[in-house]
Amino acid sequence: MQRLILVTLAVLTACFATPETASARIKLITLPVRERVEIQLDNATATLVEEERIVPLVKGVNQVDFSWANTQIDPNTILFRVLPRPDGEVEALEVKVLSVSYPPNENALVWQVAASGSGSARVRISYLLGNLTKSFTYRAVADHDESTLVLSQYIRLQNFANEAFGSTGLWAGFGPRFLKAVGINETKQILMEKHENVPVRKTYTVDATEFGYLDRPKNKLTVPMHYVLKNDKANKLGQAPLQFGKVRIFQEDGRGSTAFIGEDWGKFTPLDDEMRLYVGTAQDVVVVRTIDKNEQKRIVGSLYNREVIVKFEIENFKDRAITLDIAESVRAIRNEVVGDTGRDVEWELGPATTFAGGLDKSQSTFDKVVLHADLDARGADGTAKKVIHKLHIIIKNEW
Repeated sequence: MQRLILVTLAVLTACFATPETASARIKLITLPVRERVEIQLDNATATLVEEERIVPLVKGVNQVDFSWANTQIDPNTILFRVLPRPDGEVEALEVKVLSVSYPPNENALVWQVAASGSGSARVRISYLLGNLTKSFTYRAVADHDESTLVLSQYIRLQNFANEAFGSTGLWAGFGPRFLKAVGINETKQILMEKHENVPVRKTYTVDATEFGYLDRPKNKLTVPMHYVLKNDKANKLGQAPLQFGKVRIFQEDGRGSTAFIGEDWGKFTPLDDEMRLYVGTAQDVVVVRTIDKNEQKRIVGSLYNREVIVKFEIENFKDRAITLDIAESVRAIRNEVVGDTGRDVEWELGPATTFAGGLDKSQSTFDKVVLHADLDARGADGTAKKVIHKLHIIIKNEW
């Protein structure tokens, strides 16, 4: 295997070197193997590698030649530092970096290092390296009644840097540190955290603008289901932001095994924020959406208000009660009944709205209304009670 990073030493002394040989790059001793390697993966676009080696030096000026090939080391980021000896140890020699130079047309640089005597020095070489990347994946296993789950977080390391690293310290910027070997062209997946008994809230949502219709001719809305996790300590998380990554989702079947129910991309979730994971479309919750009223009322001149009532006919065929979240874009309602005028919408909630509790103010915005409908379980004979709710919107000051 070809070494991609080669470090050599050359000793320059006045007694044995002519002016011509003193200025030449003489590769005599390959630098000893790495004593310690740390790879920091906390930056999304760059990977920091720090390696330490014990270098034999002689009295006078030593030449340290650092060269690489077929790998994406950023030469502008390479640093060479001589480390002090640990507390309690006497300094054997004084070492100082005099200069650094870049040979033309080569992936290399040369440090001139002066030593007060012969002996060993511990040096640290750090640089940013390309093609050594990380990503995150998750495995979520919900219990049978979907009230809690086990969330396992993995870091996935891919090494296409064309360089092997032996026993290496790995850190993602949060969580535990790992000591692992990283081989050439190797993909390694490491379990970072396993969170037990994480409370989960299963939601059922309709939103004509975002999720659309399951059956447009019959006005049946799509009812996507999500698991919602809150990233805080009260919910057995909250140690660090949850990183963006693919989540494979399973559910216990009540007989000692698990069933795969889907996968989703978990968004980056800061502390105290929520991660929503899509787990399919509910076929046993039927929501029919229609425009029940659309009237224009003149105020003065060409200025008018428009009253719109959106009707929802809902049936829950599940064997348990659920809460249905209903979201509507007011601008989309206006566009639906009169077309897109390009103007922002001024509106208020009308008195014919039937949802108990009114608007969910924590989720509603200047343009979006969110309401909730509590639905009983189906009857013993399998039939579902039809529930009708209305959303009354007064769109103001149109022309």
